[in-house]
Amino acid sequence: MSASLNPSLARADGNQPAPGSCRVFAEGDDLYDAMVEQISQASETVLLESYIFAGDEIGWLLAEALAQRARSGVLVRVHLDAAGTLFAGTEELFRYLHQAGVEARWFNRWRWRDPLHYNRRNHRKLLVLDQSCVFVGGFNIHRESSRSIIGERRWRDVHVCVEGRLGSQAAGQFNDLWSGHVSGKAPPWDGQYRILPSTTGVCRRTLYCLYLDALTGARRSIDLATPYFVSDRRFREALASASERGVDVRILIPLRGDNRLARWAGHALARPLARRGVRFFEYLPRMLHSKLTLIDEQWTMLGSANADYRSFFINQELNLVSRAPVMCRQLKAVFMEDLAQSRAMDSSALKYRGLMGGLAKLLGKLLRRWL
Repeated sequence: MSASLNPSLARADGNQPAPGSCRVFAEGDDLYDAMVEQISQASETVLLESYIFAGDEIGWLLAEALAQRARSGVLVRVHLDAAGTLFAGTEELFRYLHQAGVEARWFNRWRWRDPLHYNRRNHRKLLVLDQSCVFVGGFNIHRESSRSIIGERRWRDVHVCVEGRLGSQAAGQFNDLWSGHVSGKAPPWDGQYRILPSTTGVCRRTLYCLYLDALTGARRSIDLATPYFVSDRRFREALASASERGVDVRILIPLRGDNRLARWAGHALARPLARRGVRFFEYLPRMLHSKLTLIDEQWTMLGSANADYRSFFINQELNLVSRAPVMCRQLKAVFMEDLAQSRAMDSSALKYRGLMGGLAKLLGKLLRRWL
């Protein structure tokens, strides 16, 4: 399989990437520029969904590209989560898109008659162009991920772009959620790629079950990066069991998170695993927002799903699974680069001391299903 991993989507010779080629993005500015470029070239359809689509410099950069395509007669649909964009200044941007002819829709707005339903969010990050180009990963559309705006404090994340037939599969996933339907079965492998939602008509926990199968089948190594380690007992037991049978299990979490309760809960749940050989590392420079898993350096998954209750059992999520050697190598390089900027944590480092520390740990554990 031929593949290009240059952050720029443009080829020097002007030719389009080969079908099935992939690109890995670890910088938001590179990703947003690539998205704008590909949106500007779309001739039939542009389908975008995001948990956060902020009304800031980055949001307007994408919005103007989307509006331009809609005015040119391209079908443009944008599906945004109502909670994720609640305080992101998106209302004006949303009206602008409507006026330009974009079909824009909120996912799951607040309803007084059913307030608990609001807890279920669309956490997916997906862009599909002409059913032939797919962007998927962990990046939201906001200034927090832009080096040119935020500088060294920008969020660390990872996203990929895959060209080829996977676009039809991804468009189907977008259209299912757009129309309010749940697809009957999990999509099959398309060559060396597969795009999976968190829920299908056959299994309400599609991604969760896939995670468990992957962890159980690991033979040499498990590398996992997640901003929130608030997983359930079965998931944690799969990690500990892998470690005890000789698998090198490394879990990368952020030192500087955006949810203190999730951090407290994560440390409380991680400490017993550390005693069983699972190795935890804290990413030091900035907020780590990556959701990345690598198994035996031969299988990888990334997307919107965190290693937590909300992603496994509540939210709408979307992940890309790949066994393509080139993508596995590149994502391994991203993980190792982040690991080099991290510090190891043993079970004592995961322990909160004193009365306040104990209360913080207890509160985090009690609320872990809602974080």
